[in-house]
Amino acid sequence: MAKKPVKETIQAKGIDIAIYTEDFQNEFISLTDIARYKSDEPKDVIKNWMRSKDTIEFLGLWEQLHNDKFKGVEFDSFRNQAGSNAFTLSPQKWIDSTNAIGIVSKSGRNGGTFAHSDIAFEFASWISAEFKLYIIKDYKRLKNDESSRLSLGWNLNREISKLNYRIHTDAIKENLIPPELTQYQISITYASEADVLNVALFGITAKQWREKNPDKNGNIRDYATLNQLLVLANMESYNAILIEQSKLQPERLQLLNKLAIHQLESIQKINMDTIKRLEG
Repeated sequence: MAKKPVKETIQAKGIDIAIYTEDFQNEFISLTDIARYKSDEPKDVIKNWMRSKDTIEFLGLWEQLHNDKFKGVEFDSFRNQAGSNAFTLSPQKWIDSTNAIGIVSKSGRNGGTFAHSDIAFEFASWISAEFKLYIIKDYKRLKNDESSRLSLGWNLNREISKLNYRIHTDAIKENLIPPELTQYQISITYASEADVLNVALFGITAKQWREKNPDKNGNIRDYATLNQLLVLANMESYNAILIEQSKLQPERLQLLNKLAIHQLESIQKINMDTIKRLEG
């Protein structure tokens, strides 16, 4: 099932420029919107840019670096013809002939020609160095806003997880640790219960994670996703209840694992529903 694109808009000198991503890693910026800075006929502007030999060589190099299915023979043909008076090239012809992925043609009301941000910034330079700087400025603003929201959300869920962990450890102390245990035995009990949560949610103990990630600082929970941290907070509260109910550890592990799977699936569905509403 194809992923739904997530759309954003940046502005440069009064022009709205659409951006979309499907994997939250590669972003595609509208060349059509950028071209409107230069002309009311953006398709012609893009075609003129693609007639240049320098442009074809840049596009070809980008594809060779990022696309293992790029058709080099067809690229060589375009490169040899580029720059001549008779040479013309549309984005769709480039895509169809070379199997390019850096440029995308989209139809419909919000369609047009989009390109990977690497390519879009190169196109903006060709349009206007000044205009490119305005685009980059607002693009950075968008990235900073996204980073801030992510950091805030992650830290909020991490703090919620810590608060619930206190509830969890109190339940362990009151129900699983008799007064006669030594301090070492107590610490082993706490670690064991923490790993019940780790295994139920991440499928791995804290020790196993450290052995697999010797180059990383912190612990397994410091590298959890927002969704995992939210579920972890719920698991800690749930495990505290199960401990008070005198459930044995193996049974609790199974119940917690079922809870983790169910809640992660539910959160993912909520996220997709939210994206669909935003797109609507």
